Amino acid sequence: MDLESGSQKPASGETERVRCLIIGSGPAGYTAAIYMMEDFKKQAARFGTEIRFGIATDVDFTGKTRRVVIDENKFVDADTIIIATGATARYLGLEAEQKYAGMGVSACATCDGFFYKQKDVAVVGGGDTAAEEATYLAGLCNKVYLIVRRNVLRASKAMQAKVMNTPNITILWEHQAIDLYGENGVEGAVLVKKKGTPREEIVKIKIDGFFLAIGHTPNSDAFKKFIDTDEIGYIRTIPGTSKTNVPGVFAAGDVQDPHYRQAVTAAGSGCMAAIDAERYLSEISK
Repeated sequence: MDLESGSQKPASGETERVRCLIIGSGPAGYTAAIYMMEDFKKQAARFGTEIRFGIATDVDFTGKTRRVVIDENKFVDADTIIIATGATARYLGLEAEQKYAGMGVSACATCDGFFYKQKDVAVVGGGDTAAEEATYLAGLCNKVYLIVRRNVLRASKAMQAKVMNTPNITILWEHQAIDLYGENGVEGAVLVKKKGTPREEIVKIKIDGFFLAIGHTPNSDAFKKFIDTDEIGYIRTIPGTSKTNVPGVFAAGDVQDPHYRQAVTAAGSGCMAAIDAERYLSEISK
């Protein structure tokens, strides 16, 4: 989690006071920062917001002034907080995922699918996200393998039908990826079929891209003591706004969006959060 504010950097152990604190450096966070600026020249040049890096390790939202602890020993007090810490894609935990990061391994088909036009790729997962990623890639790629750990899909019936009716998607039932290989990038995947049974079998498939679609983990742990979240950890906001259950604390981007997770939607929600925060500041100043 990155810390962004608009005043001098405090020394360790000191408390800093700001009007608005934006936690996060993705599209939502930066958009919120831009919309808080009043000088259009500075807005266009992306000036006016001081950007710092640190981990938001704890918060205290009990008082009218919200406190955020950075790196366990720096304190920032703010009248309003915008949480834009995003969500982290889940991986299988293979060493090869790190080895081939940016060289064939991706957790976002809509972000990286273009690079695999007319190539063969694999998608890991059996839910709606995996089905959506597979059908999207099928429109770009020569062949798409859908690697499913179970013998059924968890996706909705509509998405299942879409996958089944897409001719260049091949479902590998009861398969699990255990490794990737390639010289200068992903060239193939090693799978185990029917793992843990007498019929266990090692299978290799040749692919150029390996896409993870097994879910995301919202970066909301530091706020859960005070902020309402769903069962996965996504921050709940009042529909149509960026408002959380705590007045003066707003959420934007993937940390509160379990559905779209796109840069453009995150930027839009960052704009909403900035406007909501500005209105809140105006109200408490009266």
